[in-house]
Amino acid sequence: MSLIEHPTSPLTMNLPPLRVLVAGFQHETNTFAPSLADWAAFNRGDGFPPYQRGEAMLRKLRPINIPIAGFVGVAETSGWQITPSIWAGASPSSYVTEDAFERISTDLLDDVRAALAQGLDAVYLDLHGAAVAQHVSDAEGELLARVRALVGPDRPIVASLDLHANVTARMFEQADALVSYRTYPHIDMADTGALAAELLKRRLRLGHRQAVAVHRFPFLISLNAQSTWTEPARGIYSHIPGLDDTHHAVLSFCMGFPAADFEECGPVLWAYADTEAHARSAADALLGQAGQAPIWRCDIPTAHDAVARALQLVTSPDQAPVVIADSEDNPGAGGDSNTTGLLREFVAQGLGKRFPHRVAFGLLFDPEAAAAAHAAGVGGVIERGIGCSVPTHAGMSPAPLQGRFTVRALSDGRTVLTGPMMTGAPVNLGPSACLEIDGVLIAVVSGKAQLLDRVLLAMVGIDANAMQVIGVKSSNHFRADFTPMSSHVLVCKSIAPMAADPGDLPWKHLSPHTRTRP
Repeated sequence: MSLIEHPTSPLTMNLPPLRVLVAGFQHETNTFAPSLADWAAFNRGDGFPPYQRGEAMLRKLRPINIPIAGFVGVAETSGWQITPSIWAGASPSSYVTEDAFERISTDLLDDVRAALAQGLDAVYLDLHGAAVAQHVSDAEGELLARVRALVGPDRPIVASLDLHANVTARMFEQADALVSYRTYPHIDMADTGALAAELLKRRLRLGHRQAVAVHRFPFLISLNAQSTWTEPARGIYSHIPGLDDTHHAVLSFCMGFPAADFEECGPVLWAYADTEAHARSAADALLGQAGQAPIWRCDIPTAHDAVARALQLVTSPDQAPVVIADSEDNPGAGGDSNTTGLLREFVAQGLGKRFPHRVAFGLLFDPEAAAAAHAAGVGGVIERGIGCSVPTHAGMSPAPLQGRFTVRALSDGRTVLTGPMMTGAPVNLGPSACLEIDGVLIAVVSGKAQLLDRVLLAMVGIDANAMQVIGVKSSNHFRADFTPMSSHVLVCKSIAPMAADPGDLPWKHLSPHTRTRP
């Protein structure tokens, strides 16, 4: 009787603890975006913790709300022996370079070989699921296949996935179990890692893989329709725990990242259960709720119209702020957080003149402007353009915003996230500043990260709660920390790299069976 077959059986209580190697690879690839994810991007530590390996990885990541921390927590409670390998994360962007992917893969596979020599029972991978490398379109499927080739067919491999994973047939083939987040903004990341540990226990108890039933959707879903804070996603995901219980299954639904130009981009849902009948009934039940295309359609206003609407919505100086999401320049979806479409509307429509020093915008990635602000000092004035014009699906984005900017505050760009999303994660955005023009306060940074936490404004002296209007470069993650303190939340199109409507993108490799709109 082997440990792998019956890890919790009374007959195995005198056997050594389960030995599990843990590792992570996180990148969300927008193949239409301008900037590549090179090796340096995985080491900067701007939107994700920097590259970690070995015991240092566990020390750095254990306190953060990310999947690997949740998995390790269950593992330690269960008495498992953890072998830490690598954890690599870079802010969403265009392709992962071949060099970066192969460095990450080499380190991971070297650690797997070493663990096999010492005795290894299982592997857990903290994956995103929507990575595309320059030389490998299904990056996670490739990584899983390489690990599988080393550990053989019988050692379990389980992985957690981001809700935006584009889950491929190869990923299902190579992994014993996959499980995804159930919230967007992602506030259940550690919980998902814990659920991956539960799926590993089920796999070990059975002695073979659970049955899986999979449904792939024939259409793409806009990121702006995916928030589990709004319908239809809120209602659909709220029903998943009940469906799990009813069908004795574990369900996942990845709405997909709709800007990765490869064949298997798109939404997928699946269910694991001990029997094929239970897996199929669970997946069919969820498909009945989520698979109707019309429920996912959404209309998104232009930046001009969104700002005009915000002016109408602010009716009192004591009112909680109106938040406008600059969704198309979201650095959490492949934008570089440097375009000025929404910011220019703030200035052109006189938001700061109507509400002086009570209008905020961020985070604007402009290292040169941040350096100029530090050279000028607090109270100094710099005259220059800020932001950048970049190629987009709609042509070039608006030009940099030219003007005279007063330096209101300076920062080294270091802080720790305190909101519900990635709580406890350290952030290092380099020299940063609060610049003011015509009453608009702009958080300018030297590293790329979406504005998903109010502490990122506080870092440069901006009190989000005191604002009347806030522009955030984010699609949905901002909602976790900003929605509870806002009066209204708007989303806009601003001519930037991440199309709010997937149908606006120039697809070349998407399956001919997948529609770009619901």
